[in-house]
Amino acid sequence: MPGGRLTQQERQQIALGLADGLAYAEIARRLDRPTSTITREVMRNGGPTAYRADLAHRATERRAHRRRQAAPRGAEAPPQAHGRDAEAVREFEETFTTVMMASGMPKMMARVMACLTLTDTGSLTASELVQRLQVSPASISKAIAFLDSQGLVRRERDERRRERYVVDDDIWYESMMASARATAQIVEIARQGVGVLGRHTPAATRLENVARFLDFVSESTLRAAEQARAILHTKPETPSDTGGDDSN
Repeated sequence: MPGGRLTQQERQQIALGLADGLAYAEIARRLDRPTSTITREVMRNGGPTAYRADLAHRATERRAHRRRQAAPRGAEAPPQAHGRDAEAVREFEETFTTVMMASGMPKMMARVMACLTLTDTGSLTASELVQRLQVSPASISKAIAFLDSQGLVRRERDERRRERYVVDDDIWYESMMASARATAQIVEIARQGVGVLGRHTPAATRLENVARFLDFVSESTLRAAEQARAILHTKPETPSDTGGDDSN
């Protein structure tokens, strides 16, 4: 599998693959690249509908130039636990961040969320986030406030009375529940609008259809989250769990 940065020719092949409606995995297979490389490349350069090879190539060159200027001499990547490849981890964190941004999360909030999620402890202090992400304390504070408001992180105090920001298994469940409740509020307001605009008028009919659609989505989300919650607390099966006994 080739390493290094994507070439301009590879970016042109990505653009052609997107135009043909190919999945990221298929484009990656044709280029003999990891799927994560293609995902990150596309999402950070306009997404599948706006990706342009020439613009993406120039943007990457500018980012690389800025990194060379900003990196202090002798700086090294922090050591990784469990024998992980530091560069592979960095690239995956960037991919994870980019995909969350594509879903609508602001950039700094996505960076903080990715950083927390990819730690083995699932928690960091503000100073640790500042050090890892090389941003200001104010940026971290703003990002945490946003993530907290969305139910994506929780705060706790450690034994040294420092505030830690935590992402654990239930954070995703709680965030899904919060999203469903917010959708339910839109349903309630939309149905109030039906009465204000006059039932059976075009605008009221539109609002009623919106309310019915979102009501169904909200209820389905709540049910699915409740049913799937146990998954967050189960360990994935290993080959030894499913291999069975072939002696019979």
